[in-house]
Amino acid sequence: MSQRFLFFLAFLICVAAMSGALIFQYVMYLDPCPLCIFQRIVVITLGLIFLIALLHNPETVGRKIYGLVTTLVSSAGIGLAARHVWLQNLPPDKVPECGPGLDYYLETLPVFDVFRKVLSGSGECAEIVWSFLGLSIPGWTLVMFAGFFIFGLYLLFTRAPIVLRF
Repeated sequence: MSQRFLFFLAFLICVAAMSGALIFQYVMYLDPCPLCIFQRIVVITLGLIFLIALLHNPETVGRKIYGLVTTLVSSAGIGLAARHVWLQNLPPDKVPECGPGLDYYLETLPVFDVFRKVLSGSGECAEIVWSFLGLSIPGWTLVMFAGFFIFGLYLLFTRAPIVLRF
C-alpha cells in the first residue's frame, strides 16, 4: 500500500464517520448534543486534511507537516470525545442539568464562552442513546481519534516514505 492509499483510507474513514452521524441524526432521529457537533467539526477537519494530503502526495517534509497537523487536530478530538465519555459515565446525581442548545449559545454568547459552556457539558451530552460492543458513539469516536493520533505520530516520526507490502 502506498502513502497515497493510506491518506485515501483515512479520508474514507472520516466520510464513513460523518455518514454514520448523519444517519443517526436524520434516519434514526437522534439529535446531536453540542459536544457531538464539536466532534463532527474535528472529523470534517481531519477529512479535509487527509483529502489535501491525498491530492498533494507529500514528500518527507510535507508528510511531517501533515503528521503534525493530524496529531494536533486529533488531540482536540480525543479531548472532546474523552470529555463526552466521562460525562456519560458520571453517576446520575452528578450529571449536569440540560441547558439551551448550541444555537442559543452561539446567538447570545461570545465564542470563548460558547466553548466553555459546551465543554462543561449538559444533561443531553450524558445520555447514551446508542452503543455497539459496549461503546457509545463518543466512545467509538474516541477510538477513531486515537487511531488518527497514532497515524499522525507515524507520519511525523518516520523517515522513509510509507510503503506497506503484503
